[in-house]
Amino acid sequence: MSNAIYQVPQAINEPLLSYVPGSPERETLKTTLRKMRSEVMDIPMYIGGKEIRTDKKVRMAPPHDHAHTLAHFHAGDKSHVQLAIDAALKAKDEWAAFSWEHRASIFLKAAELLSGPYRAVINAATMLGQSKNAFQAEVDAACEMIDFLRFNVQFMREIYTQQPISSKGVYNRLEQRPLEGFVFALTPFNFTAIAGNLPTSAAMMGNVVVWKPANTQIYAANILMKVFIEAGVPPGVINLVYVSGPDAGDIIFNHPDFAGIHFTGSTEVFRGIWKTIGNNIGKYKSYPRIVGETGGKDFILAHPSADVKSLITALTRGAFEFQGQKCSAASRAYIPASLWPSVKEGLLADLKSIKVGPTEDFTNFFNAVIDEKAFDKIASYIDGAKKSPDVEVVAGGTYDKSKGYFIQPTVLLAKDPFYLTMCEEIFGPVLTIYVYEDAKFEETISIVDKTGTYALTGSIFSQDRYAVELATRKLVNAAGNFYINDKCTGAVVGQQPFGGSRASGTNDKAGSMYNLLRWVSPRTIKETLVPPTDYRYPFMAEETPNGNVVGKTKVTAN
Repeated sequence: MSNAIYQVPQAINEPLLSYVPGSPERETLKTTLRKMRSEVMDIPMYIGGKEIRTDKKVRMAPPHDHAHTLAHFHAGDKSHVQLAIDAALKAKDEWAAFSWEHRASIFLKAAELLSGPYRAVINAATMLGQSKNAFQAEVDAACEMIDFLRFNVQFMREIYTQQPISSKGVYNRLEQRPLEGFVFALTPFNFTAIAGNLPTSAAMMGNVVVWKPANTQIYAANILMKVFIEAGVPPGVINLVYVSGPDAGDIIFNHPDFAGIHFTGSTEVFRGIWKTIGNNIGKYKSYPRIVGETGGKDFILAHPSADVKSLITALTRGAFEFQGQKCSAASRAYIPASLWPSVKEGLLADLKSIKVGPTEDFTNFFNAVIDEKAFDKIASYIDGAKKSPDVEVVAGGTYDKSKGYFIQPTVLLAKDPFYLTMCEEIFGPVLTIYVYEDAKFEETISIVDKTGTYALTGSIFSQDRYAVELATRKLVNAAGNFYINDKCTGAVVGQQPFGGSRASGTNDKAGSMYNLLRWVSPRTIKETLVPPTDYRYPFMAEETPNGNVVGKTKVTAN
């Protein structure tokens, strides 16, 4: 066995490919899209290294073309959850004892596979299954997923090299053990990278995982699992199951070996999970780690000194990229009255130029929302705004689900800064704007801070540095990711670790060392090099009236 302390490749953010007309990556992606659309994929579960198929097959379709069949996945039940737990626990001891540098090699290989031969495939799967355009898929499914794998390897090594000091005669060590039991990864539809990072970050630190993705992301999750297997993830380390939430929860949250959950999803679901874990706390071998990134009601606050053109671009991109289906999407904005006419004009011009349609047409900036349930929810908010005397529909407000779940980019103008769509997470292409009097900037900061329950992302636009400093200070708890003169989306792994607090989650910062530390349990080891041989300490020696010591015994204080 080698006794080297290995370096790992320096993590560098994966360069974005442009997909401009005539580029080789554009032609490769288009060819891959055509090929994948022409096939109907059969998607199994993966338990203990085996492909598991059932007699319950569920159809999958592109959100922008719901008449087309992309795939069928094999749905499981409680018995498959139990099989996945059993497979994970069976693999646990060998995986936990596996040398960290070999774990690193596996996930670095996965990053290379995604960067190379699987890049077009994972992007196409995300475009077809989740209705992301080519650029959004490239940012997410390729680059961010690759970044998570590479940077997490680097963070893992840094964690292992952190060691305590040792005093004279003592040799202290610190080891980072994987959690005792298995980790449950419950992943969302909107980011393929999040779906891949939640199970792999825990597995990288020596844990075994049961992974349940959102049904609407299974098409791309299947590709990720194939990559992990090809990269060398051993059987049972990551087990991918397609079951209902209640079935998963009933087995997992009652199991004594449940060690933690890595979650991204709704606040309501996360709070329910937390409550269940609390009620079952006496059943577990240890206190489970609860890590979650949940909802957001993210803001852009403009000062009267803001640059209007950059503000308009931030609003358009921040609110409407991927149809507003990002936890970080700009869904409320506060614009000074002096800037509103020019901001409104620019927004209307942007929205007029936006093309809406399927992802296979690369000229479309805007695509479909994820499914009919989301479509109906978003439409209900728009309908409510149309009926309200306190709201003006500035742009959009129309929708159609005859072919795909298309909702036009919608801008609302609210007279009340606490109107429903200023406070509640919609998770769709609806931006609500409140126009404030220029002189009430500081008062508006306070409104921003106390609106709603979330604290995920937010930004300030200003050319006045005093205003920037004031907003940054007073909004210290309003956003876990805060931006200055930039949209409130687009956190980059290794650069802006992502996560928020309040109702937005536990703020354990995906894309950083902090997140990986949640998946280990440290053990300190103290070795005394020359142990004491007498229990007595120097202070115990007898003292004579003249101050001399009687019966001095040479002892150590160890």
